[in-house]
Order: sequence, then C-alpha cells, then structure tokens
Amino acid sequence: MTAGDRPTLAVCVIALNEEDRIGDCLASVSFADEILLVDSGSTDRTVAIARELGARVVVRDWPGYAAQKNFALGQVAADWVLSIDADERVSPELAAEIRALIAAAPAGLAGASVPRRTWYLGRWIRHGGWYPDRKVRLVRRGRGRWEGEHIHERLAVDGAVRALGGDLLHFTYRGIADHLQTIDRFTTEAARGMAARRRRWAALGMLVNPPLKFLKMYLLKAGFLDGLPGLVVAVLGSYYVFLKYAKLWELRRGAPASSTP
Repeated sequence: MTAGDRPTLAVCVIALNEEDRIGDCLASVSFADEILLVDSGSTDRTVAIARELGARVVVRDWPGYAAQKNFALGQVAADWVLSIDADERVSPELAAEIRALIAAAPAGLAGASVPRRTWYLGRWIRHGGWYPDRKVRLVRRGRGRWEGEHIHERLAVDGAVRALGGDLLHFTYRGIADHLQTIDRFTTEAARGMAARRRRWAALGMLVNPPLKFLKMYLLKAGFLDGLPGLVVAVLGSYYVFLKYAKLWELRRGAPASSTP
C-alpha cells in the first residue's frame, strides 16, 4: 500500500502483435496505479503503443498462457492485480466497481469475478453461452495463481471471491476468418491435451458432440436471439468440437495435429 495509504491496483496484460487493439485496452485501465504489458515478441507497434500510454513493458518468450500470466503476477507490487487480455476493455461501470471494491475490501476477500460481454460481427452477443461468461480476473496480490494447461487456464484464488456486475468488454475476433484461424490453433492445443490425458472415443466424439453443441448453443441457450451472428457463433462452436475430435483421431493414428499447412 503506497498511494497515500490507500490500496493500490496493478493491471497485467499479455500480448503478441495487438497494435490495433492494445491502445483501447490500456486506455480503459488508465485508472490503475500500475500497468504492466508482458509481450511475447511482437513485430508490430504493440510495444511502442504500450510505452506511449505509460505501461511498463517486459518482453519475454512465450511459455504458455498460465505461465506467462503467472510471470506477470510476480512482476507487480500493487495490493490488487487485475489481469486482462489485449482484446479486452474494462467498461466504465466495471472500473467504478473495482475502485470501490479495493477501497473497502474486507480482509477475507481475495478476489472478484466479472461478466464478460463479447462484440462479434457488429453486435454484442448475449446468448448462446457467450454471456455472461463470468471470469475471475481481480485478485489480492499473493492470493491467486493461474492454473491449467493449454487454453483452459483459470485464476485460482485462495479465499472468498465476490461477483461484480460491470462488464469486461471482449473484442475477441476481428471477423470470421480470424475466428477460424483461432479455432484451428485452439483445437490443436485441445487435441494435444486430450491425447496427453489418453482421451478415447475420438470417432464417436466427431459424430455425436458437434450437433449436440449446436443444439445447446442455438436452441437451449437461445443463440437464435442474436440473429445471424448467433447462428454463426453456434455453427462455429459445433465446428470447433468436430475439429478438436478430428485432430485427436489424427493424433491417435500417429499423425501430429498441426495448425499450419
């Protein structure tokens, strides 16, 4: 605690080649006492923009999502730490809630979760399982650690967690092509993870799980209420599941799954 004997806040961001989004991301957390960007080798203006906006930048080779985020946690000295990604922005409502929370947090409170609202194909997606997509992102320093392998990392907190109501705004995909590239990359990681856990029944997973995923997202979770973008979300969600199991099947045959041609 340094800033006039009040609790302080640091924001940690990990990034790679995010020059078109990092400025809005960092501007949304300008209320923080400290901003740290951990960059894994950007070749665009990501690092320059971050420095221009007052962020401290550390360039570090990519060790994986959880490891990079844990490194970032260990580099800041504030009382509280907010972890966000370069494609996310803190809404004014969430910023006000965070400031109020850390100013009067009881000793037993160790963290907070936030709802995440995603912008996709020209609209906010509020159904299909994409909202509220609640994530734990705020933690008292020393009371949390990122855990998990591949793409399923989570911030595990030692102590009570409070649910905040302000949205973390997520600008996850630049378009359908970017969405497909991300699916290709993430399904490779997911298939490798399933293979490492000796997951079986890849062929059955390809046949049964994709249509079930579509029905769940589009009908049970009312994705149809998001119009055509909701349909795209549900179809590509189903495709993600199909590709994940197809790559697992490929791995089990001895051919390595790959996200590159």
